[in-house]
Amino acid sequence: MTGQPAAGRAGQAWFQADQPLQPCRRRRLAVGRRRRSPPKSTAMVVGEHRRTEEMARLEAALFVAREPLPIRRLAKLSRLPDATRARTLLRDLNQLLDAAGAAFRIEHLAGGYQLLSRPQFGPWIKRALEYPAENRLSNAALETLAIVAYRQPVTRPEIESIRGVGSEEMLRQLLDRDLIAVGGRSDELGRPNVYVTSRYFLRIFGLGRIEDLPPVEAISLAPPGRKNPA
Repeated sequence: MTGQPAAGRAGQAWFQADQPLQPCRRRRLAVGRRRRSPPKSTAMVVGEHRRTEEMARLEAALFVAREPLPIRRLAKLSRLPDATRARTLLRDLNQLLDAAGAAFRIEHLAGGYQLLSRPQFGPWIKRALEYPAENRLSNAALETLAIVAYRQPVTRPEIESIRGVGSEEMLRQLLDRDLIAVGGRSDELGRPNVYVTSRYFLRIFGLGRIEDLPPVEAISLAPPGRKNPA
C-alpha cells in the first residue's frame, strides 16, 4: 500500500505548527479615524506555499476522506465547476506538497484520489499509531488472488485447472477479506460464479485501476523450488 490516510489530530497539529507566530503590537488611533480592514485575499498562505480558496477546499475534502474519492465526487464536495478543474487543482496541489517537503501527497487509488503518507514513513506511522499485526495471506491464497487478478472474470474450475488443486477454501478466504468479489455467472454448463478483484484490492495494492498491474512475468509468488501449499 502506498501509505496511510493523512487525517486526524496529528496532521492538524502539524498544519497549525507551520504557521509563523506574529508578535502582538498596539497602535494608537486618531480620534474620529476609522480602522481600515485589511484587503481581502483569494489565497491562503502556509509558509511560502500559497493556496487559492478552491485549492484549500479541495485539500480539506481530501484531508477528511476515509477512502479514495472519485473525481466528480471530489469536485462536488469542493464546490468546483467540474472534474476538469478538480484534476488541474490536484496537479497543482501535489506540486505544492512536493515543494514543501510534505510527508504526504495525493495518489490516484482504486478509481479515486486520496491523501496518503509517503511510503518511506510507513514503518514509523505503524509504530506511532500501534497498528495491529498484519494477518498475511498464505502463498496458496496469493497464488489464487494473482490468477483472479490477471484472468478475471474467471471461474473456480478455471482457477483449479491452472493451480492443479482445489481452490474453494482459498476463494472463500479472499471473499471474506473483500479482496475479490462475485462478478456474475458464466454462460458455461451449470452457470458457475465468475470472480473478479474488488475495489479494496486496488486500494491495498496501491493501484489506480486494474490495468496498472505489473506484467505477470514480474510476479513471484514463492521462492524457486518451493511448492505452494494447497
